[in-house]
This record gives sequence, C-alpha cells and structure tokens, in this order.
Amino acid sequence: MDSFYDDPEVVKDHIRRGRHRQLIGGAWDEIGQLQFDFLVGQGLQPSHVLLDVGAGAFRAGVRLIPYLDPGNYWAIDKSALLLQAGWDLELKRARLTDRQPRDQIVALEDFEFDRLGATFDFAIAQSLFTHLSLNRIRRCLARLAPSMRPGGRLFATFFEIDASADPEQDHVHAPSGVVSHSDRTFYHYTRADFDHLVARLPWRIDYIGEWGHPRGQRMLGFVRV
Repeated sequence: MDSFYDDPEVVKDHIRRGRHRQLIGGAWDEIGQLQFDFLVGQGLQPSHVLLDVGAGAFRAGVRLIPYLDPGNYWAIDKSALLLQAGWDLELKRARLTDRQPRDQIVALEDFEFDRLGATFDFAIAQSLFTHLSLNRIRRCLARLAPSMRPGGRLFATFFEIDASADPEQDHVHAPSGVVSHSDRTFYHYTRADFDHLVARLPWRIDYIGEWGHPRGQRMLGFVRV
C-alpha cells in the first residue's frame, strides 16, 4: 500500500476515536482556508464545476460547497469510510447536506473518473501526490484528463527536492520538519519527474511553487490541453 490511508482498519480506528481530522493531517482550519483562498485567487467562480480529488473528510469541501453554485462541488476519495465520516460529522454539522448532492461524493478505488459522468473546470489534489508513487500519479493524471474541459486546471501539491539532490536520501522540509522519501509516504519528487510524467499526456505544467502551505508542500498547476 502507498500509505496508511489505504488500510481500512486504520481509518476505522481514527473515525471511531473522533480523529478523522487528524487522519488527513490536521491543520483543519488553516489548510482548508488556504485551499479555498488559493482556488479563488486562481479564478474559481461559483459557476465553475470543481472536483476535490482525495477529498477525505471535506477539509476544503466545507468552504467550497457554500461558495460554489449548488451541484458544482464533486468529491472523490479512495476511502468510502472517510467520505461517510465527512458527510456525517462535518457536512451535517455545517448544515451543508441540503446543498450538496450525496451522489456527487464518490469512493473510487483507482481513479476511475469516467464513472462520475461529469466534466470539470477545476480540480484540486491537496496532499494526495505526497502519498503516491509516480506510477499512481501518472494513472491519476491519465484518467482525469478526459474529464477535464479544455483549459481546465488541476492543482496538486507535492514535496519538492532540488534537481541536484540525491533522490534516494531522505529530505527534511521546512518549516515543519516533515521527512520525505523516495519509496514510501511521504514521497518527494523533482519538477523534472512531473515533466517526464506528462510527456505523453494532454497536460501542460505551470509551476507555482510556494503557496503558504504550513508543511512546505509546493504547488503545481496542470492545464488540460
């Protein structure tokens, strides 16, 4: 498995103990607001259709659902347990369930975006690629592309290492001291790794870099061409 998120017993245990927010990394208010502010700053309008990839318990969703026109927020995650916990413990508490279609919250085992039957203007994958191998990231990008409108944008965070660094060595990321690895979560990558991934895919990369993430994750923009 790529990360502890892939273990349903770990997910169940966190939910049972009321720790679903901690399971997805904590910093609930800070990172949730950061995502919202970033997307609006990138031009997200209420009329746009957005896909939250790896939505977890809706750390971003609780802010995006009230902003977007009803029916314009979609969410996928590998864990149906975590999505249900987010629905029961976060969206109900925020009184958002009447605004959010439940059938637009979908558990996908392996990025089968075609099952959604929708196309998107924006997508965000915050702290998803940090848990995925390059092969899994490529699959995500390849399978997402047909569901993005031309010019549509995916924003994804990653732990970046310099092109001159030894990728086999562990790296510590400021300001939080998170340690990344070449072969397990948290994964790290160079910009060139992503250039290689999209070489035969209908994406163009816009490097954004620093965007205020408290754990030092950098941002990439993928534009559907």
